[in-house]
Amino acid sequence: MGNIATRYEKSALDRGYTNRLLSVDLTSEKITAQHIPDDTRRMFVGGRGYCLKLVYDGTTDATRYDSPENVLALAGGPLCGETGFAGTGKFIVGTISPLTGTFCDSNAGGHFFPLVKLAGFDAIAVTGKSSCNVLLVIDGDACTVSLVEAPAVETSLVEPEKIIEQWTGEGKPTGVAFVTSGIGAKNTSIGCINSIYYDVRRKRCRAKQAGRGGTGTVMRDKGLWGIVVKCNTPLSHGNRPADRKRVQEVGSKLRRVVSEVDAKAMSLGTQGTTSLIDMMNGFHLLPVNNFQYGIDERAREISGDVFAEKFFKQKVPDGCFPGCNLGCTKGCESLTLKTGPQAGMTVSVDGPEYESAASITNLGVFDAHWILEYSWYCDEYGLDTISAGVIMSFLFEAYERGLLTAGDTDGLELKWDSPEMVMKFLHRMARPQGEFAAAAGRGIRHMKGWIAERASQHLGRSKSEILETLSLFAMECKGLEFSMYITKESLAQQGGYGFALKGAQHDEAWLIAIDQLNKELPTFKHKATALLWFPLMRTWFNIMGLCKLPWIDVRHPEAKNTDDPAKNMPTVEYYIEFVNATLGTEKTLEDLLLDSERCYLLHKLINLRQGFGTREHDRIPLRAMSPVFLNEFTSRRDYYREYLKNEVGISLDGKSDDQLLHELHDYRRGQYEKLADEVYEEKGYDSQGIPTDETLARLGLDGKDFHSIVKAARERVMS
Repeated sequence: MGNIATRYEKSALDRGYTNRLLSVDLTSEKITAQHIPDDTRRMFVGGRGYCLKLVYDGTTDATRYDSPENVLALAGGPLCGETGFAGTGKFIVGTISPLTGTFCDSNAGGHFFPLVKLAGFDAIAVTGKSSCNVLLVIDGDACTVSLVEAPAVETSLVEPEKIIEQWTGEGKPTGVAFVTSGIGAKNTSIGCINSIYYDVRRKRCRAKQAGRGGTGTVMRDKGLWGIVVKCNTPLSHGNRPADRKRVQEVGSKLRRVVSEVDAKAMSLGTQGTTSLIDMMNGFHLLPVNNFQYGIDERAREISGDVFAEKFFKQKVPDGCFPGCNLGCTKGCESLTLKTGPQAGMTVSVDGPEYESAASITNLGVFDAHWILEYSWYCDEYGLDTISAGVIMSFLFEAYERGLLTAGDTDGLELKWDSPEMVMKFLHRMARPQGEFAAAAGRGIRHMKGWIAERASQHLGRSKSEILETLSLFAMECKGLEFSMYITKESLAQQGGYGFALKGAQHDEAWLIAIDQLNKELPTFKHKATALLWFPLMRTWFNIMGLCKLPWIDVRHPEAKNTDDPAKNMPTVEYYIEFVNATLGTEKTLEDLLLDSERCYLLHKLINLRQGFGTREHDRIPLRAMSPVFLNEFTSRRDYYREYLKNEVGISLDGKSDDQLLHELHDYRRGQYEKLADEVYEEKGYDSQGIPTDETLARLGLDGKDFHSIVKAARERVMS
C-alpha cells in the first residue's frame, strides 16, 4: 500500500447537492472524484436512489456479495445534514447482500454522512478487494482522500474515541466521524455497519447502525476496516438551501409539533423506541419464543418506563444530529458486562432500540441487563441484532421440536429464557466456534437446508418433508430475517413484510399500528392502497436523507381532521415545503412520490435481474399469517374460535381445535393471496408481481436492458 493521498477539488454544497461521487477501487487502490450526471440526480435524487443506481450499473446478474465488482454504496440525500430541520442525519448503505443475493439497503443516523457532504461528496462507491485491511480516510479540510493501514484491532466500540482523537488534529472531535464493523461481520452473513460520532454532551462516542442485510459483511469481505471523514466546516453551514429562512420557518413548525405531541403519545424523547415494548405487548404484537406468542406478563420488567428510570440517566435531548428535538437516541452510560471477551468491563450502551429488545423477548428472556449486554456485543461484533436474535429463536424452536439434537449444536442446549445460553451462542457465532455456530451465522435460509440434511438421517424422514415443516416457522422472507412484530392478525403488515423488496423489514411498510391498533385499513382496497402509498413515502425519506420518526410516530394534531389521518398529511406538507425551500423548486406530493416510485421500480428490476422478485418470492411463512401449532392456537383459543365463527363464518360444531386450526391456515393463506392480487394491480404489476411494460414506460425505465430483465422474468415464470 502506497499510503499516497489523492487530492481533489472540493465541490461546495449548493441546494443540498455537491454533485460529486467518491469512487474507490480497493484492488487497484484507484481513487477518483467523479461528477454525478444531471440525469442521475433528476431520476434517482440521492440516498437510496443513488445506491440503487450505483449497484445496478456496477453489477450483473452473476454478481454475488463477495464478487470483487460488487459495489458497497453509501449516500445521503439532498436534505441530509440540514440543521434547521428535524431528523436529517440519515444515510443509506446499499449492496448485493450475502443474505438475499440481491440489492439490500439499510439506513443509519449520526454525523458521518453530513460530514461527507461537507467534505464534498454526495455518495461513495467502493469496489474491488484489498489484500490487507485498510482504512479509507476522507480529509475535507485538506481535500485529500487516502487508503491507509487499518487499526490493528477487531473491535468497533472499545475506545472509539481513540480513532476520533487520532484524526481530529487541530479541529474538534465533532469534526470527525467514521463507519466500521467488527469481527462478527467478517465471520457471518449478518454484519452491520456502525456509524460512530462524538457526542459533546455525553463526552463519548455514540454509535448508530446500518443493521440489515449484511452490509458490514460486504465491507469486511472487501478488506475495508472502515471509512473516516474529517471536516471542520461548521455543520450549520450545511446544505446552503435556496431559501434558508423558509427552511428555518418550516423546521420550527415541525419542532413545535414534536414538542407538543411526543410526550403525550410515544414518549420517544424520554424512553427512546423502548416505548414500543408496552404498546406491542398490550396488543399481542411483542414476539415471544420465535413469534409463537405476542404477549407476556414479564414485559413489565423491561418497559419503556423501566429503561427511562433505571438506565437512561441523561435527561437532555438525545438527537443523533443537530436540529432534531425528538431526542430518541437514548443510551445507558454504565453497564458491567458479564460474558464474553470483555467480561468485567464497564461500558456505555447506545439504545437499546425496540428491535434489539424484542430480539431478546423472542428468545424468552425478559431482563434489561441482558437486553443491554446483547445489544452492546452485537454492535461490538458488527452483527445485526434482529437477524442474530431471529436466527437463534428459529434454532431454539427447531431444537425444542426435536429437529435438532445436542449432537448437531456442538453441545449447546438451546432453551427459552436462558440468557447465558443466548450470549454463549452469540459469542460462538461471532468468532466463530464450531460448525453449528458458523452455519448459523449464514442466516435462516441457509440453516433450513442445513437442519433438513441432518434431521433426515436421525429422524428417518425425507429432507423435503423436514424442510416443509421448518419453513412453517422459519421467520425469513427473501432471505432476510423478520423484524420484530407479530403479524398474525394484521393482513396489511403481512403484506408489508412479504412485498417489501429487501425482505421482511418494517422500514418499507410499517402498517401494523394503523391496521391492527387503529383499524384504519378495514378493506382489501384500503390495505392494498396503503401497501402502495406507504412504501413509496418511506422510500422517499430514504432517498432524501431523512428519519421517518418525526412523521410516522408523531402525528400532527390536525391529522385527525383529514380524510386519511394515518398519512399525517399536515406534517407531509412541512416536508414538501422543506424540499422546495432547499431545492428552489415547486414540487408537489405527486412529484415526490413519482421520484420515489422510480427508485422503487429500479430495486424491483435488480431483484428480477438477480433471479428473484416474482410472486413466489413474496410469500411468507405460515407463522407470519397464523398460529402454526396447537400450542399457539390454544394460547388464544377463545379469540380464534370467535374469529372463525364471526369473521370467517365457519361452524364450530363438533370440530376439534386441530380441525379449526387447519381451517384457519387455509383461510389465512387464501387471504394473503387475494391481497397479493390487489397489491400487484395497485403497483402496476402483472399477476406474478412483474412490472408491466406500461409501468416501465410511465417511470422512464423502459430501455432495452430493463425490458430484457422483465422478459427473462416472465420466461422463468412460464417455465
